[in-house]
Amino acid sequence: MSSRGNPLFLCSLCLIVGSVWSQGSTHDAFIIQYLERRLAQMEVSFCFWLTSRSRFCHILTSFFVILLNKDWLIFPYSSEVKSQVDGISMRMDRVERELEYLEDKIPTQSNIEIEEALLEQQIKAAELEQLKKKAGFKVENGEGSLKVVKKAGDVSGSWLKDLSEGSQKVYLFSGIRNNTVLQFPSLQSFKKKTKPQTKLLQLPFHWQGTGHVVHHGFLYYHMADTPNQILKFDLLNSTVVDRTLIPGAGKLPTYSLNPNTYLDLAVDELGLWVIYADPDYGGNLVIIKLDKETLAVKYTWDTQCKSRDAEGAFLVCGTLHVVYNTGYGGRSTIQCLYDIHDTVHSNESPVVFFPKRYSSHSSIHYHPGDKHLYAWDDGYQTIYEVETRRND
Repeated sequence: MSSRGNPLFLCSLCLIVGSVWSQGSTHDAFIIQYLERRLAQMEVSFCFWLTSRSRFCHILTSFFVILLNKDWLIFPYSSEVKSQVDGISMRMDRVERELEYLEDKIPTQSNIEIEEALLEQQIKAAELEQLKKKAGFKVENGEGSLKVVKKAGDVSGSWLKDLSEGSQKVYLFSGIRNNTVLQFPSLQSFKKKTKPQTKLLQLPFHWQGTGHVVHHGFLYYHMADTPNQILKFDLLNSTVVDRTLIPGAGKLPTYSLNPNTYLDLAVDELGLWVIYADPDYGGNLVIIKLDKETLAVKYTWDTQCKSRDAEGAFLVCGTLHVVYNTGYGGRSTIQCLYDIHDTVHSNESPVVFFPKRYSSHSSIHYHPGDKHLYAWDDGYQTIYEVETRRND
């Protein structure tokens, strides 16, 4: 029964007693005495209930005070209840310790972001390492490693395949300066000695040197009469779609044995590159990673590879391979490597000898699709087979 219900009941009971008292009958007097006794008992019960409720509230308040700070309050009631409260308090202390432990172990959001970035870098490094294992470079020294495809054009020049996937087109750049390019529909057509199917492409600006590349239908070349300007030419629409300047380039020939090439472009599994020699860096070679869409410079690396006595270079999976020779011609060798991922070092790699051939290279271009080197050797167009190693 609630505290509001009991007073109402007592008031009602008093009205009933008053009404019965007014009747004054003997029988009614007996009923009145009975009701008075019940009323007295109820008053005693009601007082006991009020006292118990007050005591219960005090106990409950003390209980919560103990939970907040059990050290400065002595529980005034039974030892059994106090023991239970102490047990609950100990359990709460243990929970607090466990929460503190978990907070220390669970990283913050900034730590999570850092760990995710490191994990992403590790994944990329593992993917590149796997790529390097699958496309490990080695020039074959066997009988069929050197293929002389044809002899055409001047003593110096370059020839290459379109690096677009599925494309079979072959391009011939004869000499060290011109504004025309010969296009062949396939390598088989280029090999024909009589009346090969060709298309003459006219460029709006002359090219210089032998460091050109064709990628996804675009020709990238060093514009003649400029020290360091690269043009991006759409072969389909015959228009220049973009151009860029390479900072610091054009002061020194990229390779001392090819004095007319100041900018050598290359493509590998990782994208488009520019190779040049920097006189402010002791004549060492510098490699730049370009965005093939915008020609923006993405990264630059200073290598320890010398331009002196070099005749060409190419990249495989981000590793620069520099080919050296002598001034009077001879057998070319790869004597310097530079890996942008720092997993391959020149002092740990043996010197790689090219198979015997005519004189010296005026251009060497690596094709990441068929893993071949397309070289121009004293007017001869040659192909070197590249051994791919698979470590499964």
